Amino acid sequence: MSPRTRARRRLGSIRLSLVLLALVPSVTLAAMWSVTTIQIFSEGLRLRAQTELSRSTGAMGTDATLALQRERSLSAAWLASPHGSRAALDEQRARTDAAVAKLVGQADAIEEAPSRVSDRLYSVLGSVGSLEYYRDQVDKPTDITPEQALDQYTSIIDDQIHAFQELSQVDDGDLTSQAGPLVALEHAAELVSQEDARLTLAWPSGHVDEKAWTEFTELVNTRRWLVQDQVLPSLNGSVKTQTERILQSPEWQTLQKIEDQVLAARATERGGRIILPDAQKRWNAALDKVSDQYTELILGQTSGLLDRSADKARSLLVTAASLSAGGLVALLLCVGMSWRITRSLSRRLRGLRMATLSLAEERLPDVVARLERGEKVDAESATTPLDYGHDELGQVAQAFNTAQRTAVLTAVELADTRRGFQKIILGIARQSQNLVNLQLSKLDALERRHTDPDVLQSLYELDSTASQLRRYEENLVIVSGERPGRSWSRPVALIDILRSAVGEVAEYQRVEVHTEEEVYLAPPAVADVIHLLAELIDNATAYSPAPSPVGVRAALVAKGLAVEVEDRGLGMSEEDYASLNAQLATPQKFDVVALADDLRLGMFVISQLAHRHGIAVTLRPSPYGGTTAIVLIPHDIVVREVPGDADAPDAPEASGVPDPQGTRTAPEPEHAEAAEVPRTAGPARESRTRTAVRTAAAPVARRDGLAPLPRRVPQTSLVAELREEAPPAPEDGGLDDFTAERAASSLAGFQRGTLQARDGDAEPPYDPGEAAGAEQAASPVVPSTPPADR
Repeated sequence: MSPRTRARRRLGSIRLSLVLLALVPSVTLAAMWSVTTIQIFSEGLRLRAQTELSRSTGAMGTDATLALQRERSLSAAWLASPHGSRAALDEQRARTDAAVAKLVGQADAIEEAPSRVSDRLYSVLGSVGSLEYYRDQVDKPTDITPEQALDQYTSIIDDQIHAFQELSQVDDGDLTSQAGPLVALEHAAELVSQEDARLTLAWPSGHVDEKAWTEFTELVNTRRWLVQDQVLPSLNGSVKTQTERILQSPEWQTLQKIEDQVLAARATERGGRIILPDAQKRWNAALDKVSDQYTELILGQTSGLLDRSADKARSLLVTAASLSAGGLVALLLCVGMSWRITRSLSRRLRGLRMATLSLAEERLPDVVARLERGEKVDAESATTPLDYGHDELGQVAQAFNTAQRTAVLTAVELADTRRGFQKIILGIARQSQNLVNLQLSKLDALERRHTDPDVLQSLYELDSTASQLRRYEENLVIVSGERPGRSWSRPVALIDILRSAVGEVAEYQRVEVHTEEEVYLAPPAVADVIHLLAELIDNATAYSPAPSPVGVRAALVAKGLAVEVEDRGLGMSEEDYASLNAQLATPQKFDVVALADDLRLGMFVISQLAHRHGIAVTLRPSPYGGTTAIVLIPHDIVVREVPGDADAPDAPEASGVPDPQGTRTAPEPEHAEAAEVPRTAGPARESRTRTAVRTAAAPVARRDGLAPLPRRVPQTSLVAELREEAPPAPEDGGLDDFTAERAASSLAGFQRGTLQARDGDAEPPYDPGEAAGAEQAASPVVPSTPPADR
């Protein structure tokens, strides 16, 4: 098979494919909707949480930063002039403690914050914890220098500014960019505050050393670079306007002039000391006003930034809710439409499947059954077309309509062909039956008329061949669906049925019949049982080597009458036994095409006959290595007793050579077709004289190895009172001198006397020389016949 024509791997069913076709987009859309909704909601919730954290910690941190910057300036003033007033410092410390307490109160919020933020805030809280120690050093310096005490304030403020910088790094890029200049502005304000602390500490002495001047110079240069290169270029809008207003104010200009003076004071260095300009009052006045301005700016921009962040978070949540609702509606609509389309297609497919199954399992078998019954069937009216529209599914239905129409037409044509063929076979078989029956009648007449042993032997051979031919012709009648013409009106004895079956077999001499059952078979089954047993016995003789015997045994069992036919051949394989037993259990329809390669016509005939009367036929291996056929005849057709002479079973056929008891060897039917007289061949009658129920003379072995004919002992069947002690005739020489020639002579004389008494025809006197060849007539000659099928 080429790759293009090879069947592709399917998912299992179209229904499953449709379900997957609807499920995959639905699941994908649901996953996308879920991810998008969760992401937008997460961003909104995260931004809201960051805003709340910035509002609770960042704003409070800004308040604490401003308070610490103010306290640092006052602490520097106290360290420079310890004998001045402490009221302003104590008041500022109280404000610082209040701002720090608010920040410490947000410990839970700090704990839930991201690690990059919480680490900075925890550092601030840790530094605030040591603030009391440095305050003590400000009040009474003992362990550290004033510069180290002021540096502790600077460290706490730097941690707070970096924490605010981390808080400003939110998930929204616009808000982060807006927070950057604000952080830089707060850092610039811190640098100005550090400058103030350095100058406040040095104003009372009027000079600074080289180190202090260098540190102050670094602060000024850093702040100026930060303001000019970082803050101003990044500001826009109102914050830029406010910042420029502060930078252009006289106070800010005053601060820058004083800074320039301090930077230029190094040129007047005296003894390692740098003289500061006398500008403390102008510095403090300008710084107080500038501090108020940038404090207001920082607090206002911080509050505005937090408001914008809250609005953005709220907007994200609203957007997420809207998109989620819209996506949910779209998802439900997509899922609903997908499942509706899938359900519609599935329903149509299920309807097409049910319709096709109805056609295949009900209507088409009904058409075939009507054809088998011989009814005329119109192919167009017998097929109901399926209508499923004009789409692809409808095209499949149209294709099925064409297929079923073709199937019905083919069935009609095959049925017509089969009926015609069966009629031909039946016609030929009936004509052949008439000829065979006519031949048997003439042979019977010749057997009655002639007493010459040579002639009788030839007649018996022709009789046997004709009987077999009659059985083959009946096979053709059975194949044609008809019944053979032979029928009986009264029950027939089992022994006569067995003898008749053996008589229709070519090698009847090898058959040994054993039965002690005195039962009968019902008239409707007699002909079929004889034919069935004859087929099995013929198979047994054909498939077993000569001169091995073929045993036929009959006995009553629990379920009926069992007849066993056993041969000593090679047997068959287990597969062959199983195949043939299946064929025998279920009769097959006769099909010329099916039988073309396997012409086991005999098994077909046996199956038909057995099924007709409920007979079970089973094949199994024989203990001798051959095959045993078991025929189980049900009780329904077994008759145990036949009352009276009026209702006595059919008499054996009055033709051929009688058996030693003086009875005929085949039951004669009372109803048969013209010229058809069921009977057995002459040699078969001879054979039955030794296969019937044995009498008391013991047989003597013959030279050819076959069992001899049994000898009849006169008066053995009489009661004691009727027996006579008659001496044997002198010419007989007693029982010991009894020969086959004498038996043939006696039988010929008996037949001649019977014919004379019945027909009134004169017979010529009996010549003893006519019986000279009786022994030869007693020796069976097996005709050449084709082997029976199995």
